[in-house]
This record gives sequence, C-alpha cells and structure tokens, in this order.
Amino acid sequence: MFDIQEELKKLPGKPGVYLMHGEKDEIIYVGKAISLKNRVRQYFQSSRNKGPKIEQMVTHITRFEYIITDSELEALVLECNLIKEHRPKYNTMLMDDKSYPFIKVTVQEPFPRIMMARQMKKDKAKYFGPYTSVGAVRDTIELIRKLYKIRSCNRRLPRDIGLERPCLNYHIHQCGAPCQGYVDQQEYRESIDQVLQFLNGNYDLILGDLQRKMEEASEAMEYERAIEYRDLLQSVQKIAQKQKITDTAGDDRDIVAMAKDLEDAVVQVFFVRNGRLIGRDHFFLRLTGEETKSEILSSFIKQFYAGTSYLPAELMMQEEPRDMELLEEWLTEKRGHKVHIRVPKKGSKEKLVELAQRNAALILTKDKERLKREEGRTIGAVKEIENLLGMKEVVRMEAYDISNISGYASVGSMVVYEKGRPKRSDYRKFRIKSVQGPDDYASMEEVLTRRFEHGRREREEGSMENSFTAFPDLILMDGGRGQVNIALEVLDKLRIHIPVCGMVKDDNHRTRGLYYNNVEIPIDRNSEGFKLITRIQDEAHRFAIEYHRKLRGQGQVHSVLDDIPGIGPARRKDLMRRFPGLEAIRNADVETLKELPSMNEAAAESVYNFFHPKV
Repeated sequence: MFDIQEELKKLPGKPGVYLMHGEKDEIIYVGKAISLKNRVRQYFQSSRNKGPKIEQMVTHITRFEYIITDSELEALVLECNLIKEHRPKYNTMLMDDKSYPFIKVTVQEPFPRIMMARQMKKDKAKYFGPYTSVGAVRDTIELIRKLYKIRSCNRRLPRDIGLERPCLNYHIHQCGAPCQGYVDQQEYRESIDQVLQFLNGNYDLILGDLQRKMEEASEAMEYERAIEYRDLLQSVQKIAQKQKITDTAGDDRDIVAMAKDLEDAVVQVFFVRNGRLIGRDHFFLRLTGEETKSEILSSFIKQFYAGTSYLPAELMMQEEPRDMELLEEWLTEKRGHKVHIRVPKKGSKEKLVELAQRNAALILTKDKERLKREEGRTIGAVKEIENLLGMKEVVRMEAYDISNISGYASVGSMVVYEKGRPKRSDYRKFRIKSVQGPDDYASMEEVLTRRFEHGRREREEGSMENSFTAFPDLILMDGGRGQVNIALEVLDKLRIHIPVCGMVKDDNHRTRGLYYNNVEIPIDRNSEGFKLITRIQDEAHRFAIEYHRKLRGQGQVHSVLDDIPGIGPARRKDLMRRFPGLEAIRNADVETLKELPSMNEAAAESVYNFFHPKV
C-alpha cells in the first residue's frame, strides 16, 4: 500500500514533473516543479491558501509518482506532453484539438508544385500559414493555379517530360504542362516567384496585370475572356480585402486574449503573417475552479503551441502568463529562433489585443446562451418522455445496441445519458463471448447480464465511483417487444427492478412509438422527446459500429466463416462478396455454393454441413 507521508520524505529537491493518481489509479493532475520536494509537499500541508479545487483534488489522491528532469525547461516540455496524453481531470484543459493547414510550395524541386499540407516538415519547401480554414486554403490554391498555371501532379520532372499526355488541368487552363515541355524551367520559375510574392501578400502586380488583360480583351471584343479576367480580379480583391495590413513592419505574430466565467474560458487568437491578418480562431478551456487569467493563458500556451508546427516571432497578450520567461525559453527552443511574449500598452497593437478580448467575451456569452437554450430543450425532452411513460425523475437513461456486420462476431455498446445529455465517461463496449453467429437476442442477453452482474458486484463491494455502479432510471432498447422481454428476463433473474422501454420501428426502420408495460405508445415525431430518443438510439448504434470497425481494423474480430473446415481467407472473401449476409449463405444449397470460383464440391458441402448439422 502506498504511504503518502512516507513517500513525501523521499522526494528529491530537483526539478521534474509529478503525477497525482485517483481512486481508480487514473492520473488526475500533472504539474511541474523547480523542486519536487517543496512543491509536492505543499499539497498535503494544512493551509488556508490552497483553494477549493486543490482541497477537493487532495481528497482523491491515492498515490503520486514523479519524473526527475535536468532543468525546469525540460520539466515544462514533459508536463505539456503528459497533459496532452492523459487529459487529467484537475488540469485546465484545452477542449479543442485543432490542426491548421498550410500552403506548401516545393521550391526545392526543378518544377515546383503547390499543395495543402497539415504539417511543416524540414524538406526545404516554403510554407505559408497556418490558415484557419481548409476551404480558404483550397480556394487560394485553385486561384493560384488559374492565375499562374502551376502543376499539381506527382510526376518527376524533368525526368518524366513527354512520357504521358498532359492531364485535365492543362485542358482547363490550370496548368502550363511543363510535363510536355510546353513551359521551360526558367519561365516556370518566374511564375513560381510571382506565386511566392502573391502568398506573401504582394497583390498589386497581379491586380494590375489582370485589370490590363481584362480591358484588352474587352477592347478586342473577346468578352468571354474578359469575364474570365474579371472573375479572377474579383477573387484576388476578395483575398486582399480579407488580409488587410495590420502592421507596417510586416512581422509574424499571434494576438492572444481571453474571457472567462466561473466554469469556462474562451481564448481568441488572431494570426498575423507578414503584417497581414490571415485568420482568427477561438478555443474553449475547461476550468477547475479558481484559476487566474495568468494561469489560464499559461495553460493555453503550453497546450496549443505544443501541437503547432509553426511558431511566430511574437505573442501579443492581454497580460503576462505565469512562467512567462520559461515559456519564452521553451517557445524559442521549439522555433529555433527567438520568440517574445509581450503585453502592449498603447497603439495599434494594444487595440488589436482589446479587439481579441472583446471577441472572446462575445463568444463566451453566445456559447452560454446557446447552452441555456439547449438545456431548456433537453429538460423539456426528458419531461415529455416522463409524461409519456407516466414516470417521475428520470435522470439516468441507458441504451444498448448490438453490431454484427457481414457475419463477423458480435459486439455490444452501452451509452449513458444523464439529464438528457451524453455522459461519455460512462459509455462501455462489450465483445460478445458466449454467442456464435448473429443472434441479437442472445447477444443482448449476454451484454445486459454482464453489465448488471458487474454493477451489483461493485455495489456489494461498496465501490460507488465506477460507471457500472450507478443503475439507470430507464433502460431504452433498440427494438420492440422481443428486446424489451429479453431485458426484463435478465433483470428478473438478477432481482433488479428497472423500467424498460422499447423503440418500435415502422416498415422503414424508423421509430414510430414506444413499447412500455406491454403497450405501444404513439409519439409525435416532431416533439423534443422523440428527437432525444432518436439521438440516444443513433448514439448507441454509432458507438457499437465504431467499436466493431476498430476491432476489424486490428484483425481482432472473428468471423463465423473462420470456423468452417476447408474455408480459408480466399473462399471466405468469395462467400461474403457473393452473398448479402450470413443468412443468405445459410440458406444456399450445395449446387449454389459450388458456383463460386474458389469452391469445389468438398468445400461447398463443408459450408452446407456447417449450417445444417446432422442430428
């Protein structure tokens, strides 16, 4: 058994990272320290300055571990990685896990290409971004191809010149076909130089060129060509308008500001590249209690910039983040060049930070209003279900589903909704163990038996923290009388009394009503109650299929056909390609089975006899 007081005495006075474990041995908090001995001991000393969050966390700590590092900077890097990996309950967590696209120009190649990239690599290509919209990146790349006729193929030039015909892009005027030698390397390079100027925000040259060509085409009465140039001109003007100059110095910087309430925070980031605002985005953070703005900004920097492949030279912030100098050191090491964190006090930079802060506050307010509306609808939906079934105080609902695709062994899912909202931490997956072949009733019986036997055992042992311990107020079955009766039989055997409701389907497999207490109850398809039941039903189905797909991808799901003597992978594939499902294979006679290319009479008889054993 872990003796916390004894282990505290052994802590070293060196820098490192500490991990706090909870009752289920899960990691509930990750922190860093200059001195592990001093920092970790503070959690277990009586003090009025710890705050309710820390006080609550300490009551759940069953053990701790630590990793010694050579420096505080190394501890910071390790802390970032561990927080991202484990997402501990008591750390301030960035809820969005976004990656941003770049525009990549392969200038290291004799005939460079332009493409979208998700990461910056050390491959000597030029990268522009990051951009906050994938759509904007694709539109920009398409526009550049129309303007400069840059290739997008994977042909190795000049080696492959003339080996194949030009592709469609040449015929629709989006490529100059260097693969045919129609453009020489020098002329192509001149186009690439113009592309680089365009991506750096120098639009004047191309705007003037397009204006001139449009007027010339119009004077020559080539009106279709003039319309083409006009459309291109408007597209470039639209991009130029979006990327107004915000800084005549032409630097790269991120403008970072935030707003918070008691539970959540929103951080707004403006991305400025070459002095132009190229995009903005916002991020939600889950708070745990009494974090200051300085602590929240520090947490954001560590989590957000740990996952980005590009770092600007400067971060402009509304106030100094905690550990600012250490963060600067870490970001500088990550970038390979100096990164400054600054708090502007006047001028246009301060106004940009204030604008970002106002945006963050607006987003937070709108999000709270949206959540209130959703909560109102959700509470109303639960009330409708209670009224339909004549029940009161339905807080927790559980729904189950079975997935058995293409004759593969079945899996089951359990999804949990509390107060009308999904509680994903309580979702559970089951691999069916006792049932051979696609038998939904038997599979469901096994899932429910395992779930409630496990829950009853946990209750008897006094464990109240696990998802199986909490029993639902209502069980929702994806089916009518048959599924409901299976659930009631399992509960009756275990002497557990929980209401069970089935979802009755019409001929199109859509829910038309609820089956409860041996009666089918009609339900308004436009009601919030119906919409909630549909969401729960779809979620149980999605969760089961996702698990089945994952296991199939790992090669861990067993097919019934694997058990038939003489049927290997090739014949199994043939059977699954020829027949729509296992039932069709079961109903096929020997002559039909013999028609498959991979089948001989012995193999066909083996399949038939497997499904029709002689008594």
